Amino acid sequence: MSGRQKHEERSNSSSEYRSDDDYAWIPWYCSLEGNEFFAEVDDQYVQDQFNLTGLGQQVVYYDYALDMILDVESTDEILSDDQQEMVENDAETLYGLIHARFILTNRGLHAMLQKYRNCDFGICPRVLCEGHPMLPMGISDTLNEESVKLYCPKCGNIYNSRLSRHEHVDGAFFGTTFPSLFFLTFPELMPQGKKNRYIPKVFGFKVHKDAYARSLEARKKLTSYEKKRQ
Repeated sequence: MSGRQKHEERSNSSSEYRSDDDYAWIPWYCSLEGNEFFAEVDDQYVQDQFNLTGLGQQVVYYDYALDMILDVESTDEILSDDQQEMVENDAETLYGLIHARFILTNRGLHAMLQKYRNCDFGICPRVLCEGHPMLPMGISDTLNEESVKLYCPKCGNIYNSRLSRHEHVDGAFFGTTFPSLFFLTFPELMPQGKKNRYIPKVFGFKVHKDAYARSLEARKKLTSYEKKRQ
C-alpha cells in the first residue's frame, strides 16, 4: 500500500467534515513522520515554471509528479501500479528539489524562521550549547549523496539527526546555501560572542595546553627506561 493510500484510509476514518486543504498533497506530505523539516511550498511558487527550470531533467515522471504535487487530476493515460508508485516517488523527489529553491526565497526563509523559532528542527546535542535550536542543511547539492544534516549556529558544528527516520531525507532537499543565507537574512538570530568551550581542569586548576604532550613525552621516557633495565 502506498503512502498516499494510507493517508486516504486515515482520512476516511476521521471526521467527515474537512476543508479542501485536508486533501492537498503538499500539507499532507509535510505532515508525514520524517518530513518535519519541510516547509509547505506555496502553490503559486510551484506553478511558476521559471522556478522549476532544469528540474525536469532530474525526474523521470516530471509532468505526472508535478500534477500530483498540485493536486491536478491527470487524464492522459492510465498508469500501472508500478508506474503509479514511480510517480509517487518522483513527486517526493521533485517536491524536495523545489523545496531547496523555495527556502532561499523571502517567503521560504520566513516559513523556515517560524519552524526555527518553534525548535521544529531540534536542539543542539552539545551540552555547552544549552539547547540552542538548529537548522537543517545539506552538505551536498547533489541528489543521493548525503542525508539531511543539522547545523548549530552557536557552536558551528554539523550533526546527524538523532532520529533514524531522517536518514532517508536527502540533504539536497535543503542544500548547502540555506543556513548561511538564513542567518544573513536574520542576523539578529546569530549567536554573538565566543562560544562556550569545555576547559579541562585537575583539582580546579586549568590544564596547560602543553600538558598532554609533556605527559606523553614523560611516559615514553619511562617506558624506554624500563625496557633498558630488563
